[in-house]
Amino acid sequence: MLGIDRRTARITWTVVLILLLLGILYRIRETLLVFAIALLLAYLLWPLVEYLDRRLPGRSRTPALAIVYLVLVGILTIIGFAIGSRVIAEASALAGRLPDLISRIQHAMPPPVGPVDHSVKFTVLSTVRKQVTEHSRELLALLPEAGLKIVSAAGRLVFIVLVPILSFFFLKDGGEMRRSLLEIFNDGEQREKVQGILADLHVLLAQYMRALVVLAASSFLAYAIFLSLIGAPYAILLAAVAFPLEFIPLVGPLTAAGIALLVTGLSGFHHLLWIVVFIICFRFFQDYVVSPQVMSAGMEIHPLAVIFGVLAGAAIGGVAGTFLSVPVLATLRIIYRRSVRRAIVVPVEPQSTT
Repeated sequence: MLGIDRRTARITWTVVLILLLLGILYRIRETLLVFAIALLLAYLLWPLVEYLDRRLPGRSRTPALAIVYLVLVGILTIIGFAIGSRVIAEASALAGRLPDLISRIQHAMPPPVGPVDHSVKFTVLSTVRKQVTEHSRELLALLPEAGLKIVSAAGRLVFIVLVPILSFFFLKDGGEMRRSLLEIFNDGEQREKVQGILADLHVLLAQYMRALVVLAASSFLAYAIFLSLIGAPYAILLAAVAFPLEFIPLVGPLTAAGIALLVTGLSGFHHLLWIVVFIICFRFFQDYVVSPQVMSAGMEIHPLAVIFGVLAGAAIGGVAGTFLSVPVLATLRIIYRRSVRRAIVVPVEPQSTT
């Protein structure tokens, strides 16, 4: 056909179809991200649903799902009244004082008179205040832009509403979806391979979501307790900001630390060095003690791969893409280990009998 042999034509069409599929996936990336987030939420709720389903009469999972969703709404309502009201009050107070605070910081550092203090405390304070002064105008210019972004994001409220609905169906019909997927493949090695991949993913995602909640909760408690003890302003607000940012690998914790230093620096807090020491110690404890204990063994990914995944996820899907980067990398790792590595036969030298 046109001077091209059949094998070359088949390879060419395969490449074209793959590129077309990748283009389609890129065009619908927002919808895929919504489904992925809903799936992760379902895995977060799955242990409780499974526990109740085994103890409630009947074969339907709907009663267990209804109880779990009611409990979730109740917990969110209690947290909203207990913590949300204080967070909103502190955020409103900070927003009202922000222009005045920035103006005050700009004139808070007169040129040094006499011997220069080269202590660590002076260096940290000078660095933080210098950055705040240099970028204060940019920060003020970003406030109206941030408001416009919030208004435009309200148009995507339908996706926020869809997430718990999709999670409900994942929890209710997850087993049937799995069986339907396995029926696509013929009996034998191929189906066993896919079944093994699905089993590994099931364990991985369940452990990953539970680990994220533990890490985020520990971040909230650590920030709230320490900042309150040292009398830092807006302690609960900063802790509430650190909670969701813990879900975003690498970028989230650094952003939470930067926001804490920026807000306390703008507010004229005089113990920034304590906050710096706290952040360093907490990140060491969180990343090297807590995280290895709660993360699954399947999440052991090289830091370079994690950085690449985070940057690529941010370029493709923004914050949601950054959040999903690590589970996607872990999924690819599982598929590789189940399909490629097991297909490689390693020759074993016979042992000598002498």
